[in-house]
Amino acid sequence: MNKPLSAHDALIYVMVMASAVDSTMNDRELERIGQLIGFLPVFRDFDDDKLIAVARDCAALLAGPEGLDVVLETVRDTLPAKLYDTAYALAVEVASADLSVKAEELRLLSLLRDRLGLDKLTCAAIERSAIARFRKG
Repeated sequence: MNKPLSAHDALIYVMVMASAVDSTMNDRELERIGQLIGFLPVFRDFDDDKLIAVARDCAALLAGPEGLDVVLETVRDTLPAKLYDTAYALAVEVASADLSVKAEELRLLSLLRDRLGLDKLTCAAIERSAIARFRKG
């Protein structure tokens, strides 16, 4: 885990964090992570064979002392600022995947927004678009 992280790794850390924050990583969330990596342009050059190792590294950091803070800092320090809103959007996607957003997930989104210095209007737009995408007919 001492190797430097890539932007891909940091974005995956965000998704793993969003899935694990409520102490359960359910199948819908894991499936959504795979889908996002498979079709988003930001992951175009990502080697899918690394996904399990990156997720495992993130889980190990989260399990450590002050794990959530460590991962949030790592993400902020690794990602270029132009990907901060992308990271937030990925967290919202994963949190919304099971069609309910729990209090722990809302708290993580708030922490992520604050840590990345994202404005509330941008975050509200991202959240609103997730509501529209995941709405049942």
